[in-house]
Amino acid sequence: MAYAAGGGDPAGPRRSPLPIVVGTDGSPRAGLAVEWAAEEAGRTGRPLHVLHAIERWPCDMPFHPAPGLAESRTESGARILAEAVDLALKARPDIEVTTDLVEETPAEALRQAALGAYEIVIGNRGLGGLMALLLGSTGLKVAGHAPGPVIIVRGEPVETHGEVVVGVDRSGESALALRYAFDAARIRGVWLRAVHVWETSLAEIDGAYPAAIREAAASAANLLVGAVTPWRDRYPEVRVLEQAVAGHPVGELVERSAHADLLVVGVRSNCGGRHGLHLGSVSHGVIHHALCPVAVVRARP
Repeated sequence: MAYAAGGGDPAGPRRSPLPIVVGTDGSPRAGLAVEWAAEEAGRTGRPLHVLHAIERWPCDMPFHPAPGLAESRTESGARILAEAVDLALKARPDIEVTTDLVEETPAEALRQAALGAYEIVIGNRGLGGLMALLLGSTGLKVAGHAPGPVIIVRGEPVETHGEVVVGVDRSGESALALRYAFDAARIRGVWLRAVHVWETSLAEIDGAYPAAIREAAASAANLLVGAVTPWRDRYPEVRVLEQAVAGHPVGELVERSAHADLLVVGVRSNCGGRHGLHLGSVSHGVIHHALCPVAVVRARP
């Protein structure tokens, strides 16, 4: 099932831009994700596509069907989608909204949707199924496998802080995160804070020679400048703060997320994990503990 509501195609009649796709299960946290995605669609001039997945249960199998269960779940899904559309258009009445009710595992439904999406948006916890996150298995699978950016809407709805934070490391994926972060800051008209954390312990600092500490700090600062400079040139209108600090990446990024509108991290393509969940330790840590929405940026195939 799909239908449209709201305004026309902001890109004109020739070609529609890729949509913002948001998953919902009707829970309050899913509602926050829908509202965030609607605002994102409005500020980027993209349509919003709302997805609800109905996973097949054993009782749906022909050997022991439950009379009326499939119809009931379909009706419930249609109601959830209709409520999400109302919520989205209340937040941004100027956007185009479409919906889809699919019979698929939630993670696979979102992964497939990501192939034709600008980004995927999910909440950080829900009723189960599509939005079972803190982060549950579904959320981890989506963040760990879906191509392109996946935004986990964490934190409470508060006034904006006027800043996007991006984590920068030595990996090639930092370029993807920086590109997304610069674009997000440009669209919002806010500051971008680029943070590189060089890992060390207090014991190592206490036992090191001052010259060694200065050398490590200078190396970290040079790495950050080298990573950010090409993007400064491409986005001259974006105001940038650069911070190279000693500490643990997760702790430092989470601390700065308290004063950010969005935290952006890249995902290393060769990261493994239990059950094939491809998230590095830093991205895994911040999506569990950040105090603002988190964008996990992965390369597209």
